[in-house]
Amino acid sequence: MKKQVKFLQEEKRKELKNFIEKEECTKAEVQRVQSILMIDKELDAGLIKEITGLDKKYASALRKKYIEHGIESLLSKRKKKVKSLLTKSQREELIVIIKTKKPSEFGYDSDFWITLLLGDFIEKRYGVKYKSRTSLYLIFKESHFSYHKPETKYKKKDEAREKEWIKENKNRIDALLQEENTVVFTADEMILSTQTTTQKIWLPKGEYPKIDVAVKRDRRIVYGFFNPKTGKVHAFKTKYANSENTCLVLEKLASLYPGKKIVIIWDNASWHRSQFIKDFLSKTSHNFFLIQFPPWAPELNPQEHVWKAGRSAISHNVFIKNIDNITDSFIDHLNSQLFNYKFL
Repeated sequence: MKKQVKFLQEEKRKELKNFIEKEECTKAEVQRVQSILMIDKELDAGLIKEITGLDKKYASALRKKYIEHGIESLLSKRKKKVKSLLTKSQREELIVIIKTKKPSEFGYDSDFWITLLLGDFIEKRYGVKYKSRTSLYLIFKESHFSYHKPETKYKKKDEAREKEWIKENKNRIDALLQEENTVVFTADEMILSTQTTTQKIWLPKGEYPKIDVAVKRDRRIVYGFFNPKTGKVHAFKTKYANSENTCLVLEKLASLYPGKKIVIIWDNASWHRSQFIKDFLSKTSHNFFLIQFPPWAPELNPQEHVWKAGRSAISHNVFIKNIDNITDSFIDHLNSQLFNYKFL
């Protein structure tokens, strides 16, 4: 009897994700792939049905079929070719424009292309008006553009200082990562509260999701320590982020690595550099070595990506009734996963 594979290998998950990003991928194929990925994450049958329209039994059968026969087993038998209103030469010219020109060069008040501007530009230049945004999305995909939500940038951010910090610390950190008796962590804290957070999901047209939200706001602090060498995370729950709790968490972390030198790279929060912390470091029997990131540079810290992945898997689109239960689930998830995020 053939042994059932419990979880897909990372290369299989990447293959599925890359497949549904292709512009020729049909809606039915996307639904099949989504259901397989959701089954692999052991998500609730109701959620799988709600998002993909496929029941869990059928999704499990698709997953088995994919494992045995590959991506070909998920293809639709008939594919409708998307009609293009632009001629081939117009489309080629448009792609060159998107890739080499900014909207501001054509009189628009923007340096970035969005679907609204692209549609207006096509109508004015070629006399063609697309009825749906899907056609515009396909043009962006053909231009090898991907959809991005602009990242926030701190007003106090000093990019020159950030580059100087990397120059000063990269070789030192690389050397620490190679030391046999040293463990390096990038660390951070986050707030998890009963306030419901949401993220976009795909649903059939005409259907709108509704999520219960909590009125009472409870919150917990989660301390996270990411090991860039192994991908492992250690997460701890506290009620507050302060010097005293930080020292308690550091003790717990150090107890997992007896006799090791523990390097922690984190931001400049006051409880990371207080006198309480300095007194703790001078008295503890553990060997800590602390490095501060430059101010206002969260993008340097891989732990920020860990928080995002954890929220997406556990707390987004969820009604949180009990803050301790959801925090424990959040921590269990982080501590059981490996995260492949690069550092510096």
